[in-house]
Amino acid sequence: MNKKLKALLMFGLISLLLVVVGCANQSSDTSTETESSGKGNEELVIGMAFQDMNNPYFITMHEAFEEAVESIGAKSIVTDARHDVSKQINDIDDMIQQGIDILLINPADSDSIETAVLEAKKAGVIVVAVDAQASGPIDSFVGSRNYDAGFLAGEKMAEDLGGSGKVAILDGIPVVPILERVEGFKDAIAKHPGIEIVDIQNGRQDRSEAMDVTENMLQSQQDLDAIFSVNDGGALGSLGAIEASGRDVWLYSVDGHPEVIEAILADGPFKATTAQFPRDQVRVGLGMGLAKYWGAEVVPNEVPIDVELQTIENAADFSW
Repeated sequence: MNKKLKALLMFGLISLLLVVVGCANQSSDTSTETESSGKGNEELVIGMAFQDMNNPYFITMHEAFEEAVESIGAKSIVTDARHDVSKQINDIDDMIQQGIDILLINPADSDSIETAVLEAKKAGVIVVAVDAQASGPIDSFVGSRNYDAGFLAGEKMAEDLGGSGKVAILDGIPVVPILERVEGFKDAIAKHPGIEIVDIQNGRQDRSEAMDVTENMLQSQQDLDAIFSVNDGGALGSLGAIEASGRDVWLYSVDGHPEVIEAILADGPFKATTAQFPRDQVRVGLGMGLAKYWGAEVVPNEVPIDVELQTIENAADFSW
C-alpha cells in the first residue's frame, strides 16, 4: 500500500475508534465466543466469519480483529468455515441468534453466501465483507486490489522470462478476489505474445493439494517455465513439487506469506509475490461497520487496499 494513503487510513480509523470508545462507555470484556443469546443495553457484539483459519494470512487478520475489538471494549465472536459455505451460513445464523450488531464476513463463496447476508440484514445487523466480496445487501466491502495483484505478478513473470516462455496457472476457489487475480495475470501475460499459458488447474489454495496438482503439471508440461499461483499457500505446495523434481520452473504468487518471503530471499524458484495487508483490511472493515453503527447514513460501498510486489530486491523489509 502507498505509505501516505496507509497512514491516512489508519489515522482516520484510530480517530473513529477513539470517538466510539468515548461515546460507548462499554465494558472491556472480550472473547472469541459469547454464551449470551442476546446483548445488553450497552454491549456491542461484533462477529467475524472466516472462510478458513488454517492459514497464516487469516490468522494475522484474526489477531488484528481481536486487537481492534478489544480496543473499543466490545465482545467478539469468531467462526471458521473451513472453506465450507454451508457451514459458514450456519455459523452466521448462530451469531445472529447470539445478538451480533456488526458482522465482518470473509466469504467461503461470494455468491452462495448471499443467503446469510440477507438473514443478517433482516435481523438489523451491519454487514461488511472483508478480503472477498459477498453478494447481497452488504454495507461495505474492504479488500485488496486483487486485479492489480495478479497483473503485477504477471508483469514480473514476463519481465523475468524476457517476454517468451510457457506458463501455467494454479487456480483456486470461486471467490471474487481469486477471479480478479487470474484476470489481472492473464491481462498482463496477453501483452507478451511470446508467452503462452499452457495449463490451468485448481489447487484450491491448499498446500497439499497444490503440491499434487503441480506434480501433474510438471509431468504433463515438460517445457514449463513458470507457474502463477492465486495464493501463497498453494504456491508453497508448488514449491515443494518443483524442488523435488529438480526442474528449473519459477514461481509467482499473491499474499506475502512469511515462508514465501523467506523463499524469495533464498534466490530459488520463488521469484515474487504480490503482498496484501490483512491487518489494514480488517481494521478498515471494522471502521466501516462502526461508522454505520454509530450513525453514519452512508459509508463507502468499497474501500480498496493497495498491494505491493515483493521480490528479492525489497522483500527483506516486508512483514504482515
